[in-house]
Amino acid sequence: MNSLERMIVILDLFEGERLEWTLEDMQARLGYTRSTLYRYLKVLTDTGLLTSLSEVGYTLGPRIAELDYSMRERDPLISASRPVMAELVTDVPGIALLCRRYRSRVLCVHQEQGTASFQSNYERGLARPLFQGAASRIILAHLPSAQVRKIYEADRDAVEQAGLGASLNEMRASLRGIRQAGFDITESQVTRGVTGVAAPIFDRRNTILGSLSLTLGEDHLPPERLTQVAGRVIHCARTVTRAIARDGA
Repeated sequence: MNSLERMIVILDLFEGERLEWTLEDMQARLGYTRSTLYRYLKVLTDTGLLTSLSEVGYTLGPRIAELDYSMRERDPLISASRPVMAELVTDVPGIALLCRRYRSRVLCVHQEQGTASFQSNYERGLARPLFQGAASRIILAHLPSAQVRKIYEADRDAVEQAGLGASLNEMRASLRGIRQAGFDITESQVTRGVTGVAAPIFDRRNTILGSLSLTLGEDHLPPERLTQVAGRVIHCARTVTRAIARDGA
């Protein structure tokens, strides 16, 4: 890694459950020299990405909150999706999620709630594996074949546990079925007792950008009901795709 990549790795420390790190703990985890670590931390604190608290150590800085606000207000994907999602949950009570791929995971970037009867465990800013839940699997189904191979080889057990197949060929067949259907449906994979229905969102080059999904507060729904909901979700996802292509985002 070059020096910039090594500095960004420091931010990766704060992605897990631990949000406070001392200089000594960082040095032990990363193996950087003390002078190098000091130099990187100065840049990150000066820009507000990290902040230093006495007797606590380093934690995420106020710039993170500022960037999050800017994303919520000005991100073209969120702007195009928000009214569509709000209309969807008004017509079909549930929780609509907008997700994007992030490294080897899928991240929820916006949520619209149309019911108070249940809560989704997939909140904004929370990352999930590519194999878990309809919102993730529909993205996985549209990734290039070479990327699917790398993902499979990186965690074969997780692929099999998710029911996508016990081999690369079986996984590809499962993903092909999802891709041809144009949507995916899962039950209780992220939140117990609920059903997720998701459809893909593409950019103007027809590359997978993310997914729009609707979580319903019950499982074992009749097939005709699932077909109806899937049709609505597909329509909404296509509306967002057209808006992105029209606006050049």
